[in-house]
Amino acid sequence: MSRPPRSPRRTAALVAVTTVTALTALSTVAGTASAAPSSPRAIPGSVPSWAVSANDVGTTAADTSVEGEIYLPLRDQAGAQALATAVSTPGDAKYGQYLTPAGWIRTYAPTRADLRTITDFVTSQGLTITAVPASRQYVVFRGSASVINAAFSTTLHTYDYSGQQLVAPSSDPKAPAAVAAKVAGVTIDQGRHVTRPDLVAPGAGTDMASPEAQQRSAPPAAPAPATTPAPCSTYFGQHTVTTPKAYGQKSFPTNICGYTPGQLRSAYNLDKGINAGNDGSGQTVAIIDAYASPSIVSDTNTYALKTGSPPLTSATYKQIVPKVSDFSDTAACGTTGGWQGEQTLDVQSAHGVAPGAQLLYVGGFNCGGGLDIAMSTILDQKLATIVSNSYGYAGEAVPDSVISGEQNQHVQAAVEGIGLYFSSGDSGDEVAKLGYKSPDFPATSPYVTSVGGTSLEVAANGGYTTETGWGSATDQIKDGALVSPLPGTFRGGAGGGVSDKFAQPAYQRGVVPDALANSKGGGAARVSPDVASLADPYTGFLIGLSPITDDATQNTGAFTTETYGGTSLASPLTAAQVALVQQATGRTVGFANPALYAGYKLDPTITRDVQPLKPAGAVVYTSASSGNTFLISLDKDSSLTTTKGYDQTTGLGSIDVPRMIASMKG
Repeated sequence: MSRPPRSPRRTAALVAVTTVTALTALSTVAGTASAAPSSPRAIPGSVPSWAVSANDVGTTAADTSVEGEIYLPLRDQAGAQALATAVSTPGDAKYGQYLTPAGWIRTYAPTRADLRTITDFVTSQGLTITAVPASRQYVVFRGSASVINAAFSTTLHTYDYSGQQLVAPSSDPKAPAAVAAKVAGVTIDQGRHVTRPDLVAPGAGTDMASPEAQQRSAPPAAPAPATTPAPCSTYFGQHTVTTPKAYGQKSFPTNICGYTPGQLRSAYNLDKGINAGNDGSGQTVAIIDAYASPSIVSDTNTYALKTGSPPLTSATYKQIVPKVSDFSDTAACGTTGGWQGEQTLDVQSAHGVAPGAQLLYVGGFNCGGGLDIAMSTILDQKLATIVSNSYGYAGEAVPDSVISGEQNQHVQAAVEGIGLYFSSGDSGDEVAKLGYKSPDFPATSPYVTSVGGTSLEVAANGGYTTETGWGSATDQIKDGALVSPLPGTFRGGAGGGVSDKFAQPAYQRGVVPDALANSKGGGAARVSPDVASLADPYTGFLIGLSPITDDATQNTGAFTTETYGGTSLASPLTAAQVALVQQATGRTVGFANPALYAGYKLDPTITRDVQPLKPAGAVVYTSASSGNTFLISLDKDSSLTTTKGYDQTTGLGSIDVPRMIASMKG
């Protein structure tokens, strides 16, 4: 039996000592000085777009605990962005000449003196500093609503937004001029704490009461008898059932029980030809989520036995996670149990595709500032060259200060030769949630690779049959007929669309059609996604876990297997595929987009062009919780459509690892 990885408790303790030491030093400095009084100055870009009078439900209770974050400007913003582009662009004289983390901090990070000005101000106002990264780019803090109101000369109100009640400032925060001069932005709203993993189960939203049922919950109740039972299939087309006539057919295959690692490696040709023998050895793929599963190693190794895949070892899995006592905002963030399925999916899918790569899981203490600190932990030490992030916001409806602050991390990653992969989202064009079309941030950042989603058909022999865009529309089958006109109701699909925040990056010009890049304000804009991989939960991935039964104690129940999809799956799959490319070529891809789009112009076959099914396709699914049976139409992603070439569901398509390796070697 392989030696288990380092104890999570020990790892967390080591990190905690470092954090406490840093914060103690800051507090000592803060105790010897306070911010000099000066006229207050407004800090714009800090009020989220949803904090408007029409949504206002009143002043926030004085004792409400609120997390905040102050972002400091880089010393040379334009220079940092120019270097990020240069080191990532083939043909540039600086291509591949990455800075070390120390080089980044020395050249671009805010100065120690500027950071001291901010920390002095925060502590002098009675706020508690939660964390500060080594790169000094932001300060995470916490305080009651009353203390924050006084500190920033504003009033926190509670707003109805997208079915939730969130706290946000009713006016731009203010700070003494000497402090405001050192600030790029500040966020004191709860919008970040609705960040959710892009994780979707089969049946989510069909006959379940709450949209939150998309997150992993307790095992479903025993199924009721179904009038049209549809057993799931272990490969596409294993089972077919008779249905009402749809798309010119009277029978359709059933949904997939959950593909295994072996099936995905086989379908994507990861064990053949130029990639034969590559397993990701020598590469490190980092995974960021909130919190930490207490059973991830034992669960994955039990899963490995069941699926015939390699177990985790001390060489292939490590983690840096907060202590359970440091987990915060669990109710707002969706509970630790809600994120357990995400971590399990990310780890088991990435390990399944690249079993020889070292996976480094870094958990945030919450889904706000904790995720930023998790990212900085990786970047400030360059602990990996590939990072998968399976989470995001609803659209780009976050303050400009948050967007610019997080984008500075993305720029840092590119300058250091670290590729960031972000899920594009699971709600299509977001109209159902927001009332208007929008792609999701951070996937829209021009310095990250946005990963969309596909539906994948794997044959009985493990072969790749076809792939189309992920977009699920459901129509119940009742009394031998479809309840609604085809295709039914849109339930989920890969996110994508035109950014309202970012202009079109140079690498997308000439590849993304002008008609898709037109922004609301005129001119060409960044379009998401860039690439895609398996995401459809009805052709999803099998995972194994022992569900958390008590968030407080972290007790777990019996091991079980479940099936998931979402772009939460697509992101780690893509990250793991890039690890195989790096192993085979001996080259660090870094921020992939400039090379990816340039390579695509020369050889479009480095990705598989994902197009609509002809004729249209569907699968049949029977809900385990209700016994109801549904026809699930494929490739029906809100207003987003798959087409030949680039599209807003799958980008350039799914990566063809052997062809990409051959292209890079050539």
